[in-house]
Amino acid sequence: MLFPSGFQRRFCLLAFTFAALAQIAGCNRQNAAGREVWAKVDDTPIYRDQVERAYRERVPDGAEAPSAEEALNLKLKILGELINNQILLAHAAHAQITVSKADVDTQLAKLKSPYSEEEFQKKLSDQGLTAADLPQQVHDSLIINRLINKEIASRLAVTDAEIARYYEHNKASFDAPETEYHLAQIEVTSFANPAARNLKNDDATKMATAERKIQALYARLQRGADFATVAQQYSEDPKTAFGGGDMGFISASSLDSNPQLKRTVTALKAGEISGIIRTSSGFHIIKLLGRTDPGQMKLSDPQVQSAIRRTLMNDKEELLKAAYIEQLRNRAKVVNYLAERIVAAGSNPPGNQ
Repeated sequence: MLFPSGFQRRFCLLAFTFAALAQIAGCNRQNAAGREVWAKVDDTPIYRDQVERAYRERVPDGAEAPSAEEALNLKLKILGELINNQILLAHAAHAQITVSKADVDTQLAKLKSPYSEEEFQKKLSDQGLTAADLPQQVHDSLIINRLINKEIASRLAVTDAEIARYYEHNKASFDAPETEYHLAQIEVTSFANPAARNLKNDDATKMATAERKIQALYARLQRGADFATVAQQYSEDPKTAFGGGDMGFISASSLDSNPQLKRTVTALKAGEISGIIRTSSGFHIIKLLGRTDPGQMKLSDPQVQSAIRRTLMNDKEELLKAAYIEQLRNRAKVVNYLAERIVAAGSNPPGNQ
C-alpha cells in the first residue's frame, strides 16, 4: 500500500465490466432445458446458473470458503440484483429506450482494447460468457445505464443552500490541523487481486505485465488523456478506481513514513502528475488535485464546494435509484422461489445451494 487511506464516499452506476455483463447475461434468451428456475419477473425466468455464475465471480477460487448460510445469503442478494436488472430492462422496453448497433460496437471495442484475442476469450470464458452472446449483454448494459441516466441522473441537482447547510453541520471535518494534499492515484499491482475493480475489469498478474501496463497508461497521460478516466478504466485500487482515483485529502504527517512519496507529492503543483513510482507490490502514478494549508477551510474554497457537491450528489443518486427500483418492483409480478425455500426450511437452510 503506497498511501494511507483517505475518506471516500462513492456510488457508481452499472459499470461495463465482464462481471456486470455476466450478471445480466441470458435473462430470457437462453435455452431453458434442464435449468432450475430460482425466480420469475412477470413471465421471465431467472435461473440458478445465472446466480451461480455471478457468485463464482464474487467468491473466486482460492478464497476462504463461506459457510452454507453465508453462501446462501450472498446468492439471495445476487438473485435480488438479477431481479432488479430484469425489471429495469422490462421498463426500458416500455419507455422505448433504444441503443444503436454503433453504440454496442463502440462498447465492445472498449472492452476488447486492453487484451489480446486469447486473453479476451479467456476473460469471456471465466465469466461464463461467449463471443456470440456478448453483443446482447453489452446492449442490455447500455439500455440499463441509459434508463438510469434518463430517470435518475438527469433529475439530480444540489443547491448552494444545501452545500452551505452541509458545511455548517460538518464544519469540524473542514478544519485542517496541518497541510493536506488532495491526491488521486492510478495503481497497477504485480499480483492477481480478486478485489480489483475497474471499468475494463483489467488486472495485471505479474510484475512484467504490470510494468508494461503502467508505462502504457503513463504514455496516455502524457498525450493528454484525462487522469480520472484512465483511473476508472484501468486502476487496480478497488477503493479509488471508480472515483477516478480520488483518494481525498492526505495529511502531510502521514507521508513521513515514505520519504520518496513525500518528496514526490511536495514537488508537484496542483494539476500535475508524477512519474511512475515503483514499489514492491507494483506501480503508481499520482496526481495532485489540490493543497490545503492548516486552518479552517472556507466554504468559498472551490475544493470544499466541489467535495460537498460530489458527496450530496452521490447520496441523492443512491437514494433515488433505490426508491426508483422499488417503485418499479411494486408494479412487477415477482416470485422468488429461492427465498421461499429458505423460509420454508427455517433454521435448517437447504444446503449450500
